[in-house]
Amino acid sequence: LATICFQTRSIFSIILKLKRLEKMLIKPGDQLPSVELYENSPECRVDIAALFNNKKGVIFGLPGAFTPGCSKTHLPGYVRDREMLRAKGAEVIVCVSVNDPFVMAAWGKDQDAEGKVVMLADTHCEFTRAIGMEWMGSIDVLGSMRSKRYSLVVNDGVITHINEEPDTTGLACSLSNAVYKQL
Repeated sequence: LATICFQTRSIFSIILKLKRLEKMLIKPGDQLPSVELYENSPECRVDIAALFNNKKGVIFGLPGAFTPGCSKTHLPGYVRDREMLRAKGAEVIVCVSVNDPFVMAAWGKDQDAEGKVVMLADTHCEFTRAIGMEWMGSIDVLGSMRSKRYSLVVNDGVITHINEEPDTTGLACSLSNAVYKQL
């Protein structure tokens, strides 16, 4: 039974990779897609494209709130380096995760991100899918489709740099110190 499950997952993974290749992925020079995300509650909707109108900043996406790499390294780096990034022109720093807004609010509070990093919930994975960063490999552990680990540098709604971790979950090119060099 375990062999059958593994083979089924492998086939499913191959099909998803092929489907991903069929659709257009974002690239530098593309406009941010206009997708509503949630900050703190379902009542507080934020159009991510509008958030970056006439602003320069960073969006970073990660698999999940309260997960080890996200909580120990990824988000804390952006919180810690906020002033350094701001000095390089980042007016807004956004963390996006496929979670509910209440979890994102609690995680932001836990990580001392309030007022430093805008914590946005992509509840239905719409933004994540729109930029081609969805990750099905997370289903076994996290229970649903999630986000790959990535960062984007955005200037006036236009994506100028894309940093996608090659293994989906690593902690290298999407970190704050890597983005700093691109601002």
